[in-house]
Amino acid sequence: MEAVVVNLPSFPFLNATISSSPSSPTFRLGFRRFCVSLSAVKEVSVSLGHLTRPDFPILHQEVNGSKLVYLDNAATFQKPTAVLKALHNYYEAYNSNVHIGIHYLSAKATDEYELARKKVATFINAPDSTEIVFTRNATEAINLVAYSWGLSNLKPGNEIVLTIAEHHSAIVPWQMVAQKTGAVLKFVSSDENEVPDVEKLREMISKRTELVVVHHVSNVLGSVLPIEDIVIWAHEVGAKVLVDACQSVPHMVVYVQGLDADFLVASSHKMCEPTGIGSLFGKSNLLSAMPPFLADPDNGFSPFRWFELISDVFLDHSTYAEPPSCNCWSKYSIFCFLSWLILFLLFNWIRFEAGTPAIGETIGLGAAIDYLSGIGMQKIHDYEVSCNFCCLHFLWSWLIIYMKNCSVPNIWIYGPKPSENVHHAALCSFNVENIHPTDLVTFLDQQVA
Repeated sequence: MEAVVVNLPSFPFLNATISSSPSSPTFRLGFRRFCVSLSAVKEVSVSLGHLTRPDFPILHQEVNGSKLVYLDNAATFQKPTAVLKALHNYYEAYNSNVHIGIHYLSAKATDEYELARKKVATFINAPDSTEIVFTRNATEAINLVAYSWGLSNLKPGNEIVLTIAEHHSAIVPWQMVAQKTGAVLKFVSSDENEVPDVEKLREMISKRTELVVVHHVSNVLGSVLPIEDIVIWAHEVGAKVLVDACQSVPHMVVYVQGLDADFLVASSHKMCEPTGIGSLFGKSNLLSAMPPFLADPDNGFSPFRWFELISDVFLDHSTYAEPPSCNCWSKYSIFCFLSWLILFLLFNWIRFEAGTPAIGETIGLGAAIDYLSGIGMQKIHDYEVSCNFCCLHFLWSWLIIYMKNCSVPNIWIYGPKPSENVHHAALCSFNVENIHPTDLVTFLDQQVA
């Protein structure tokens, strides 16, 4: 089913709460009724949204005659000046390849690139930066786990448990791996609150389960799953857990050690960072046992050459030398052996980052983490929570003003009704009866701005 997805980061001019008071106005929204009580608008201190808006140059423009308001943050986030400057500075001051050259520019680029890895590890509270693998995006990170871990560990009859609310990029790779290995996909349906049924998920996890794939925050429903509990249930039967954290890492404090997830993927462009860069956290013991995902055996002095240790490449197959490689040994002697040994023991990520990476984008990632950390992820999360109760009323009010004849047909809002017991992220997906989502979005974009 198609739906309009709007990320609603802030509405500082509204202070709404969900109320069941008979005196509160009741609006018909889809198949549910919501009672919304609005407090009087008061002068308040400048909101976090107003404080940070000047940091984003793209917002300093008018579109269709109105000041640009960007609500598509669930798809990609805009970039602050600090990130743009970091990206520009790399290409202007020390553009060079990493892990290859010994000259100043290469050393500088490598230092900044690896510093970004350490920043990611600190940002999600990973035990060590060697458990962070850079990928092109979260989709590639999931595919990396599917093809490197999945093909090596899944057997016929093994079960992979997912929810029906997973992103397609978290479903399709496992469908393909299941076809190759004989594993079985099991899907958890939604409950009456339109969130994955956690109790059914718990019941579905069994001794046949080898992997559980779940989102932390749904990019459509806005639902938040109890990852800590899910991980405990999975580990009790010896299963691994892969968490899609694309919509949680940018919006809340995420402690991967506290979650105890085996794998966690994030998409950097959704947290103020450039496109073309994502990250995978994997527990060290798992990464060290996984074969390379991409092959690049002839990358000069790159550590990939030392690690993958290609002996000969034929048209129909390749042979791999036992470490240390005889070819490598004859060329680089003791230097190569010691380098290979250090890399093998310390850096699990090396086998998964073949070729020239997105260097500038990764350095921009580090700058984005500095920017978000400077604000404080808990502060960002608290601000979004304070705005969350405004979403439904704002959506209704927005449409009632601008829709034809000042009337609105049924609005179907997906996901759980926010309450003290039901967590809901600050995004909202909805449909308007008898209006195609594309038409509605085009109207709002061109006429409402």
